[in-house]
Amino acid sequence: MEEKGAADALAEFLQRNEIYCPRLQRAWITSGRRDQKPPEGGWRTWLLMGGRGSGKTRAGAEWVQALASAGARSDLRIALVAETLGEAREVMVDGVSGICRIARRDRPDFEISRRRLVWPNGAIAQIFSSEDPESLRGPQFHYAWCDELAKWKHAEETFDMLQFGLRLGQDPRQLVTTTPRPVPLLKRLLADADTRLVRMETRGNAQNLAPGFIAALERRYGGTRLGRQEIDGELIEDREDALWKRDEIEACRLRVTEALRRIVVAVDPPSGSGETSCCGIAVAGLDAGGRAVVLADCSVEGMSPAGWANAVANAYRRFAADRIVAEVNQGGEMVAAMLRSVDAALPLTLVRATRGKYLRAEPVAALYEQRRVVHAGRFVALEDQMCDFGPEGLSSGRSPDRLDALVWALTALLIDGQGEPRIRGI
Repeated sequence: MEEKGAADALAEFLQRNEIYCPRLQRAWITSGRRDQKPPEGGWRTWLLMGGRGSGKTRAGAEWVQALASAGARSDLRIALVAETLGEAREVMVDGVSGICRIARRDRPDFEISRRRLVWPNGAIAQIFSSEDPESLRGPQFHYAWCDELAKWKHAEETFDMLQFGLRLGQDPRQLVTTTPRPVPLLKRLLADADTRLVRMETRGNAQNLAPGFIAALERRYGGTRLGRQEIDGELIEDREDALWKRDEIEACRLRVTEALRRIVVAVDPPSGSGETSCCGIAVAGLDAGGRAVVLADCSVEGMSPAGWANAVANAYRRFAADRIVAEVNQGGEMVAAMLRSVDAALPLTLVRATRGKYLRAEPVAALYEQRRVVHAGRFVALEDQMCDFGPEGLSSGRSPDRLDALVWALTALLIDGQGEPRIRGI
């Protein structure tokens, strides 16, 4: 306790007097913020909930490195769990703030083929994906780091399997670093007496971010629901007037194993171009019982027309779809021409909206209430739009591109021929 207090005091003294000492600046004990270090006392879960760029990943990497590199010999086993294996490698291991980048000494070797990190003293960390909960059945651990838990595809199953494996040593613990979203699992962790919650704001890490980044975010998102979530790290509940609620979406989530008899890819092309443009691309199919299954949100951002057209074609081939449904309000025949230029054989159906987005979405929301739609996984960005979509649109004022694509896909599968939206084939 005294050592930690002295280190914090030293760090504050150095920063306040603008004294630069290379060895001390490199040491996490002096350069890390207090909210990036483990809480005191007894806890099972350290929940680090913060905005984008607030320093969550660095805190996780430093925690794991400190545990694994302690001692000349170690038998520690640590689980590193991310949304996907790619995210685990690119963020938790090799990222700018990842374990291999921040290790100042006793750097671990990354054995890619075995999906694990091995430290010189014998400590081992294995990486896992929320896409494969069963991979956590069998291994056992002393500690675990769970990154972006609110985005996990099969969150409940993956977290449950991890808890069964977190059984080594005298005091097994886990760190959860995540941007807050009101998903049921995160809410349960918040209510757990063994959880220690630490909140972090993006602006608290301003010294490590590009100049003007915080100001630009504040101008664009300050005071909005999205800004409070992504910048301030607040857990924002669903809008009362939203067409969808998270509990309802959670209730219709399942793992699909049966073959689907029809699959469509729906496209909502962006109205413009640039980094903030988004082309909504949703994939859905019909099971044997006539129920719609949402398979993927393949939406892309900041793409040129050729870029998003290729993304559509890739989704069509990846899911062996039967048809592509494309809205033409924004681009007219250009949309079809662009898709045809990528693959002339693509089976296209063009749709044109004659009513507002909310009116078009209402019958689709009713399908969810009737349990005629299920989600084959977690689609974070899409579900965020669904639960923030009310009569006036999204609270951010942006276009609900992902949701529009979903509406077109489910309309084509379950409402086709029953009125709006009107569909014509080419």
